[in-house]
Amino acid sequence: MTPEAKRIVLITGGSRGIGAATARLAAQRGYAVCVNYRKNEKAARRVVADIETAGGRAMAVSADISVEADVMRLFETCDRSLGTLTALVNNAGILETQMRVEAMDAARLHRVFATNVIGAFLCAREAVRRMSLKHGGAGGAIVNVSSGAARLGSPGEYVDYAASKGAIDTLTRGLSQEVATEGIRVNTVRAGFIYTEMHASGGEPNRVDRVKEHVPMKRGGTADEVARAILWLLSNEASYTTGSFIDVTGGR
Repeated sequence: MTPEAKRIVLITGGSRGIGAATARLAAQRGYAVCVNYRKNEKAARRVVADIETAGGRAMAVSADISVEADVMRLFETCDRSLGTLTALVNNAGILETQMRVEAMDAARLHRVFATNVIGAFLCAREAVRRMSLKHGGAGGAIVNVSSGAARLGSPGEYVDYAASKGAIDTLTRGLSQEVATEGIRVNTVRAGFIYTEMHASGGEPNRVDRVKEHVPMKRGGTADEVARAILWLLSNEASYTTGSFIDVTGGR
């Protein structure tokens, strides 16, 4: 691996929530950070400004990861501006209004799976092409952001989202074995009930407060708590860890 100061991380969905917290923490740990966003340029620019004010290096790039051409442009832009990628955080994901499966239409399913699954696969592909020793890279690490919903199913609310995160877990298991001898580690952090803006997308901004009593620790988590797990998996402290999962779910 390259020295810590020369590490470069691309974080999808990096303008808010877990992605933004991970971007700021990564910069503190010495990474140059590519902050990907889809629509919220103002929020992405704010994350970049915070990093630069603290003496770090960062850039914001707009790209819809469900669109293959956008993904390729995103990685190429990062290459030109920051250098060869050494880390990817596959964080971008979408959530739609709470709904039972019997009410879901194909359009909704296509939207959810296009971003949460296909987008993650495309980003992992581009990262491997750059990091793999097989392709002349220097190695690296990928951390996929999944959800406790992958284990629990989210009945009555987000079974489609839960299923998409189940696919991310399978991506982690399979890809980690594919590239284990190529200098790339692939792991996953499963987030639980975390206080982020995402819940508003599902129509219930205060969802964490409603469900936190079902968590053994009796509270919701913070984006910073998830970010710390992600950064550990990216670091050399996790050098013998691949194909693994950290549940940041308060024991649920």
